[in-house]
Amino acid sequence: MTIKSTIKLNNGVEIPRLGLGTYLSKPGKDTQYACEFALDHGYLHIDTAAFYQNEVDVGKSVRNSSLSREEVFVTTKLWNADQGYESALKAFDQSMRNLDIDYIDLYLVHWPLEEKRHDSWKALEKIY
Repeated sequence: MTIKSTIKLNNGVEIPRLGLGTYLSKPGKDTQYACEFALDHGYLHIDTAAFYQNEVDVGKSVRNSSLSREEVFVTTKLWNADQGYESALKAFDQSMRNLDIDYIDLYLVHWPLEEKRHDSWKALEKIY
C-alpha cells in the first residue's frame, strides 16, 4: 500500500504528507533497513539532515528501493556550522555525495542563524 496524499509547495512541487524522519537514527545498517522497510510499506518521503550523520544510509535505502527515484521524496538540511554562502554550497555538495542520488527534493536550513541566514538563503537560491 502506498500513501499518495501530498501537499503542493509554493513552487508547485508536491511533497508527501507522510514521511519517515531519521532524527536519532544512528548511522549504519539499522537506519538503512528502517528506511527500506518504510519505502517498501508505503512511505514516499524520507527526512534526513547532515547533522543526523545518516545521509549515506538514507541514500542507500533510496537506491535499494523498488520505487523509482522520482517516486521517493528526499529532504535533507543545512546545519548551523555550515551556514553562510560558500559553506552552504559546500555542505549541499557534501550531502549530495553522502546521499549519492541524482537530486534532493527539498533542502532546508535546519536552524536559521540570524547573522548568517541571508547568506545561507542566497546559497539555497543558487542551489535551487
